[in-house]
Amino acid sequence: MYDFAYHKPSSIADAVKLLAADPDAKPVSGGHTLLPALKHRLNKPSALVDLSGIAEMKGIKRQGNALVIGALTKHVEVANSAEVKATIPALAYMASHIGDNQVRNRGTIGGSVSNNDPAADYPAAVLGLGATIHTSKRKIAADDFFQGMFTTALEEGEILVAIEFPIPEKAGYAKLKNPASRYVMAGAFVSKGPAGLRVAINGAGPCVFRQSDMEAALGRNWSAEAVAGVKQPADGLNSDIHGSAEYRAHLVTVMAKRAVTAAG
Repeated sequence: MYDFAYHKPSSIADAVKLLAADPDAKPVSGGHTLLPALKHRLNKPSALVDLSGIAEMKGIKRQGNALVIGALTKHVEVANSAEVKATIPALAYMASHIGDNQVRNRGTIGGSVSNNDPAADYPAAVLGLGATIHTSKRKIAADDFFQGMFTTALEEGEILVAIEFPIPEKAGYAKLKNPASRYVMAGAFVSKGPAGLRVAINGAGPCVFRQSDMEAALGRNWSAEAVAGVKQPADGLNSDIHGSAEYRAHLVTVMAKRAVTAAG
């Protein structure tokens, strides 16, 4: 690990100032991705800006027909929240199945979404519910936020502050996880609500994406059988020692069927 300065601001404004003053500084919340990279000397920031002391970036609250979750809210808090269970139970279910107990008690929703790992869970919920990303400078629609592997619309020095989830009529999530890493090999988040009818696929490709053919099929007939006939093309999907692109394409349909069944 290389030497670096350490800052722990108590407000979003102070964090933004620190990042703006030093282009080589990096924000950190749970640290599940950044800290291992630092230990292996794969990243060399001049400073770490620890966001964990910013109270305004924590918590879960209902605002009208939406659920707003602060970026520093931990997975375990989303999983155990009575408000989340009552309004978007699929999101609570997702959070309860992220990683293991250590990950769930340390990792944050904002860190996961900002990192945009192809095999992360939360991006599927954000895209699958048509959420809105609140940052330190603007609001970004989910459809515009995820741009590629580990790439989002966030600009240098811009901080994800909260995520606004519209409350759906119904929603469901299913995934097949790698038994060793617990990362998603293929998953599907389906929903029907204010943002329309949406199917988001994670784990299978380089970046979370919407499956428009499945959305159209569910629009005609909301049932597991409707998506069963939709085949995901293997072109462009991930292929590695854990599973070929063709295998992941098959899993997309299987997970979508399970997600629709879970949604009811």
